[in-house]
Amino acid sequence: MKTIRYLLPLFSILISLTAFAPVDDSEAVVGTWLNGTKKGHVQIYKQGGTYFGKLIWLGQPTDPATGKPRTDVKNADLSKRTRPLMNMLLMYNFKYDGGNVWSDGKIYNPEDGKEYNCKMTLKDPNTLDVRGYVGISLFGKTQTWTRIK
Repeated sequence: MKTIRYLLPLFSILISLTAFAPVDDSEAVVGTWLNGTKKGHVQIYKQGGTYFGKLIWLGQPTDPATGKPRTDVKNADLSKRTRPLMNMLLMYNFKYDGGNVWSDGKIYNPEDGKEYNCKMTLKDPNTLDVRGYVGISLFGKTQTWTRIK
């Protein structure tokens, strides 16, 4: 009985310490997101230790002039201009920094055919700020993405 009396406070302390243990939210960004222009859905997924995003839905999936699937017509690399936008890898190599931030990634914008440095910040479970920039984050633009349920 004396042993239980001494172990009970120790057990209570251990339980309370686990409540303050850091939570690993590294996969909180995984899911499907409506981009800031509301023209596409991007599926973010984890592969190995990094995060990627691919375009899985377009509001206008076909070219109005030809009726064919939309392609990467603004890409600076002429050999890539015929590749379809659907299922295109738009984001890659993001690493979780903790504190709901994923950084050191790249994002491709098919609307201007350019690639940018990028970081993502999860504002709440359904709101993601995606900041594309050149050089340093100060020189960039942020879009707010919304989780698709």
